[in-house]
Amino acid sequence: MARLIVMSMPPVMLKHILAGLFLGSTVTATVLPASAAVDNDLPVRWNTGGAVWSTPQSAFDTFLDSGDITDRGLEGGLARSGWTSTEIKDGMNKTYTVSLVGVSRFLYSDAGVKFLKNATNSYFPYWSMNTYAVQALRSAIISDAADGSISSAGIMKALPTDFRLADFCNTYTGAQNICSEGSCKPGTAQCTSLLSWYVFLPACIQANQMADPVAMVKETMAPAPMMQEPVRGLW
Repeated sequence: MARLIVMSMPPVMLKHILAGLFLGSTVTATVLPASAAVDNDLPVRWNTGGAVWSTPQSAFDTFLDSGDITDRGLEGGLARSGWTSTEIKDGMNKTYTVSLVGVSRFLYSDAGVKFLKNATNSYFPYWSMNTYAVQALRSAIISDAADGSISSAGIMKALPTDFRLADFCNTYTGAQNICSEGSCKPGTAQCTSLLSWYVFLPACIQANQMADPVAMVKETMAPAPMMQEPVRGLW
């Protein structure tokens, strides 16, 4: 039936319809980022040496599962992390209990946006760089928090696109700002390396999540709970 309708249309009308469809597809293609149709498989493209080296998610999965290092970029990142490979492995696998609502409230607040901008100082989407860095990292954190817990490994796996660690153009230094002050040795890679940053990230999110105001009112009306231990930084 559709074919009959098209064949019976006047040539001028058919020309206008085809032009409109072409224009629509062109606009869609230009609005979406170049990597939007590609699933994230390269969570770290090390752009901090003489050449770019991409470490696939599978290499991180192997390392986080068994401790085996099968990728030279990951091996270099571990060597420059300021921690032992075992410490990084344990730290990235550690889970932190969170509230999805509380995490979302924080990450969409002014303080949360500032936090995300600081967190993507040299680590951001490969193609769009800083343009969508805040949105991309926020998306990964919220996605991982959906089940009520987060971890460095989970956030990395939830990245919506490939990320790079950049050091070029006298603009990006390849250094990341560790969010947990006092948990790293000043002046060392512990305070600037990507993998160290990853390890501390979920603990900082947990500590900064914003409680639901209604829930806070209910808590003030209930008996005071027992004191809990403060959030620990590394493991």
